[in-house]
Amino acid sequence: MSEEIKLLIVDDHPVFRQGLRDVLETNSQMKVVGEAADGEVAVELAGQVNPEVILMDINLPTVNGLQVTRQIKSQFPGIKVIMITGYDDVEQVFHAIRAGASAYCPKDITPEALINVIHTVREGSYYIDEKIMSYEELLLWAEQKMGRFIDPLASDTDDLFVPLSPREMEILEHVTRGLSNKEIAFKLGISHQTVKNHMTAILRKLRVDDRTQAAVYALRHGWVRIEDNRP
Repeated sequence: MSEEIKLLIVDDHPVFRQGLRDVLETNSQMKVVGEAADGEVAVELAGQVNPEVILMDINLPTVNGLQVTRQIKSQFPGIKVIMITGYDDVEQVFHAIRAGASAYCPKDITPEALINVIHTVREGSYYIDEKIMSYEELLLWAEQKMGRFIDPLASDTDDLFVPLSPREMEILEHVTRGLSNKEIAFKLGISHQTVKNHMTAILRKLRVDDRTQAAVYALRHGWVRIEDNRP
């Protein structure tokens, strides 16, 4: 294991990225090896610069941070991901962990605390709810927060808090932009019934009653950008 911890910063705000770089590089054990302003670039860079830890925002253009985390973890399972975001609620934390993140931090975290979190996840522990946790402690936290036992990393868990698939996320993005099922089917080149099936799965996973509530959920959690509305 190298003396320096190689870091990749993923955030579309240049000032925030520069601030993180400045903070991290004052520590001799931290080395920022790359920056990305959107999710697609982040996936490419992860393979090119081989970071040990990625600092990831959720609200990104093109592909949101949860999707990016899932892609990176599927291709490079050894990379640790720390979510640094302004969206803070238990459900969002759970989605992040299921996507593969090892830590979930607010954007106003202190520099000293962030450096400690980086060391924590590099060593294989989790940082959730401002606490360092082992995997067993993570399970207990999930049970306490969710009101029943849920394994956030198990592949055979039921649909509660299962992340949306890439196709479901794509459909949800179109829903937030006001497209009907028929319009989405035409745009994606799939059948109307396939879109309806995906919508049923989306509503079940998000535990909402209709497409309007699903759109509000996506916007409130920073999964979709309203200003990213392309024709």
